[in-house]
Amino acid sequence: MKSYTQSTICPYDCPTSCGLLATTDGTRILSIEGDPSHPVSQGLICGKMHHYAEEINSGKRILTPLKRIGKKGSASFTPITWEEAVAEISAHWKSLIASDGPSSVAYCYYAGVMGIIQRHCVQAFFNRMGACDLKKTLCSTAKSEGYASVAGTTGCLDPRELKDSDFYLIWGSNVAATRLHILKDLAEARKKGKKVIQIEVYGAPMAPYTDDTILIRPGTDGALALAMMHVLVYEGLADEEYLREYTLGYEEFKQTLTEYTPAWASAITGIPEHTIITLARSYGQAKAPAILLGSGNSRYGNGAMTVRLIVILSLFTGAWNRPGGGLCGCNPSGGSRFNSSLVKREDFRTRAPERTININQLAAALTGEDDRPPIKSLYVAGGNPANSISDQKAMLEGLSREDLYTVVHERFLSDTARYADIILPATFSVEHPDCYESYGYCTMSSARKIVTPPGEAKSNWNTITLLAKAMGYDDSYFQKTEEEIYADLTGTPAPRSAHLTADDREQLLNGTTFSIPYADHADCQTTEKKFYIVNPYIEHPMPHYTECYGGAESLHLVSVPSRYTLNSIHQNHEKLANDRGPMLLVMNTEDANRRGIKTGDHVLCYNELAEVAFIAETTDMIVRGAVAAIGVYKSSQSLNGLTCNALHHDRLTDMGEATTMNDNTVEVKKIICECPA
Repeated sequence: MKSYTQSTICPYDCPTSCGLLATTDGTRILSIEGDPSHPVSQGLICGKMHHYAEEINSGKRILTPLKRIGKKGSASFTPITWEEAVAEISAHWKSLIASDGPSSVAYCYYAGVMGIIQRHCVQAFFNRMGACDLKKTLCSTAKSEGYASVAGTTGCLDPRELKDSDFYLIWGSNVAATRLHILKDLAEARKKGKKVIQIEVYGAPMAPYTDDTILIRPGTDGALALAMMHVLVYEGLADEEYLREYTLGYEEFKQTLTEYTPAWASAITGIPEHTIITLARSYGQAKAPAILLGSGNSRYGNGAMTVRLIVILSLFTGAWNRPGGGLCGCNPSGGSRFNSSLVKREDFRTRAPERTININQLAAALTGEDDRPPIKSLYVAGGNPANSISDQKAMLEGLSREDLYTVVHERFLSDTARYADIILPATFSVEHPDCYESYGYCTMSSARKIVTPPGEAKSNWNTITLLAKAMGYDDSYFQKTEEEIYADLTGTPAPRSAHLTADDREQLLNGTTFSIPYADHADCQTTEKKFYIVNPYIEHPMPHYTECYGGAESLHLVSVPSRYTLNSIHQNHEKLANDRGPMLLVMNTEDANRRGIKTGDHVLCYNELAEVAFIAETTDMIVRGAVAAIGVYKSSQSLNGLTCNALHHDRLTDMGEATTMNDNTVEVKKIICECPA
């Protein structure tokens, strides 16, 4: 059979939304390569996506609905038909709604797929049901809130603008794992003599790509930002003319900087005083310095304030008025490119939800630890809460409840699917149409369906329309095919795509990527048209240093992304898992020596929540007093059945109600482990 190539888009949680070329014979995907015509990725894709065709064609895929026949968690299932599955699920939900009300039913989805249709149609269905609402704040809403508290909806730098920067601060961003395409720009910058400095808790992954590494204690980044601003003011390196004209509250804030000296910050951050002064001078003397801000330092109890302070620092040299100057890593587009409300359908809720669950506290909702009756049914799609949400022990306890009716729409037997009452087989991105907004670049993309799903796999859209019919929901929304909702979405303008012509819209319908014009960084999108140093509209108008939660134990645990398995959706590929290796806990050499631990030892990392077994790796590239868990693992790949999320509290950030997965303390001891490594 003759093969041909069709363009598509990477559907996974990554800032880029890379362009892909899928070679197919019309029935199967034969190979996946990078698309050289994509305006951002330009043919470069990560190792994970080089193996995408193997995952699509995997013999381990779930291809028929399954019903549990054994104990929850035992992965004992028997095949059933879609008709049987839909009838049982709808009957169970109707019974629960009649006896306990719709708020007894909850749903969970997150970033398993990033397409607007196949991701958010789940929300529309449960909006229509009147089920519990879900606050989807698992990743970086504290970062978004911290940024918006200063810049409103002003777009920050698109990474493609970094070519014009002359000094780079890589601040809490493992670019090698999360922003692959920027590495080339950093390499070119260094060839031209431009300095690249990283500020990190654990600096090994990015050390080869930077000129210097400054190690910082977890959760103290705000103190460093304040001390740098102190130096900029008192050495005359702050652009005060710019700050007075383009910001609100500079003079009042300036008065508070007196107390935030480099000596003060050194005691908090662990960074030598002279290093802070030198860093501030280098930053202040640059013409167009850029801060590339990651998300890790927003995942603390003080995360939004930390981001707020770093964004304010980015204003202090007036760099936002110059090409390449300012901040990169937050919202580059300044608005939506697709009208996602067409899919989410918030209007289906005719009244406020009786109950809202924060995704970070789903475990408490399953066990009743949130002082509410435990929910009675859970629907999971595009997510794996057993493996990706805090307080894993409580999560597994909740999923083990015999009176919790759990439905999981999945492609493989994930940790969550093992606890399902019904598993529904799901599709890959090449098996359905969808639209994508890159959250790291100013691009928008669409992708047509390439091949028919194998077996009985169905997309999220086709699944929720089946369930809606069984529930008796006759809204026109649920009568649409996925091709029709795709046509609606590609054909409807949104704020940042209103300029597209009819011909552009036709191209979008056929599958393409458009690069949207960069935001005007000097055009501040706040009420007063000025950046808020002092923000009169939030609880704490004056920015200041706040501490993170911390804990009683002596070591601060942070989670570090792995380039092999960035999140749990990549765990099913054996080669990627093997290349990544065993569960590692990185320790500072001195901290390890004091505990009699060396590289390769089995160790137990523990706090009041759980005990988790790791293999130790010691290095001087992690700050003293911190340990780092590398990557995401299945429970079956763990040494004792638990992963690092078992050590994470479900506490929320200061703004944005986001995860505080980096704000937990632990202790570590060497053990003799009889389980296989």
